[in-house]
Amino acid sequence: MPLPSQFTGVTVITKANVYFNGKVVSHTLLLPGNAKKTLGLIYPGTYHFGTDASERMEITAGACKVTLDGQTSTQAYATGTFFDVPAKSGFTIEVAGDICEYICSFLP
Repeated sequence: MPLPSQFTGVTVITKANVYFNGKVVSHTLLLPGNAKKTLGLIYPGTYHFGTDASERMEITAGACKVTLDGQTSTQAYATGTFFDVPAKSGFTIEVAGDICEYICSFLP
């Protein structure tokens, strides 16, 4: 499934979500039907995120390595791939090279 290059008919929250002293930054999109996504950048480093809702992280540029909470194996993700994170869980993401860009979709 190809990654979207644009979203139409959305509301953009202009206040950025800034994490880890600006090393991870995203903006929230509100879509029709109460769907919510964030679009963001992750600078090189290793970061841990907790989740309330289930999420799908689609990598739109760059690459990363991810370890889901409760697992010992690390999985690599490149541009055009995605990973899902269960609700009430978390993941550690490592970006080693160029900035990693992503779309995070909050799943029902």
